[in-house]
Amino acid sequence: MSRIENQFTVQFWGVRGSIPSPGTHTVRYGGNTPCVEMQVGGRRLIFDGGTGLHVLGQSLLRHMPIEGHIFFTHSHWDHMQGFPFFVPGFVQGNKFHIYGAIAPDGSTIEQRLNDQMLHPNFPVPLQIMQANLHFYDVKPGQEIHINDITIETAALNHPGEAVGYRVNWSGGAAVYITDTEHFPDRLDENVLWLSRNADILIYDSTYTDEEYHSPKSPKIGWGHSTWQEAVKIAKAANVKTLVIYHHDPAHNDDFLDHVGEQACAEFPGAIMAREGMILPVPTSVSLSESFPVSKFSL
Repeated sequence: MSRIENQFTVQFWGVRGSIPSPGTHTVRYGGNTPCVEMQVGGRRLIFDGGTGLHVLGQSLLRHMPIEGHIFFTHSHWDHMQGFPFFVPGFVQGNKFHIYGAIAPDGSTIEQRLNDQMLHPNFPVPLQIMQANLHFYDVKPGQEIHINDITIETAALNHPGEAVGYRVNWSGGAAVYITDTEHFPDRLDENVLWLSRNADILIYDSTYTDEEYHSPKSPKIGWGHSTWQEAVKIAKAANVKTLVIYHHDPAHNDDFLDHVGEQACAEFPGAIMAREGMILPVPTSVSLSESFPVSKFSL
């Protein structure tokens, strides 16, 4: 097999929640909204289509024609606002498989992507995209198989619903759980199940416990979790590396530095998501091969 077919890597193209947050105060961690790319055994998997998807798309232009699988957790704007600006989607010869759960109102992911590109919201309709687009409805709890890759799914606790994903390949596992709110009296069984013994867990850690329970402006019911709850899950699920993700737009670089220090003190395997960061997932293939993979590529 070629080198790329031996690899399982995770790259972060957008790590911010709610709204893009460009500026001098977010230089080190980045201000683009959610998008994570996994290259798994020669296949390209993309999770969420926030503004980070536009940046990823620019990097893919030199590799065309390309084929990829795009998985949406849900269709709140910060997770799909980059899709209309995903340039490879407009190029004939490219092929994308697009997955998402049916929304509570009955709309499919295809309908919701179509609707956000209709007038007067956007000047170019979805049908202008010249890439070959295939849409799939995901039922939380089902398994998705792409060659020898198995992707497990589960429902998350979020207003309007959301889906978490676990990617399994060659003995390695990476989990993408964003836009979920922890329960006050127990650990979420779906989150625990997806996270079990994972090599990498990417988890919604938008707030601190202090912010979440703030007497003046509590975040209870807003659909997001805290880094302290992330640590609880990581410990209970025997996770190797915990990635603190979906940073609040109000959290500047210095604030996130402090969160990272606290999280690492509680769980040595904790790291902060940064745009451009690349993490290798150990597999039975990679353990028998020797090649460098950059942990950070900023």
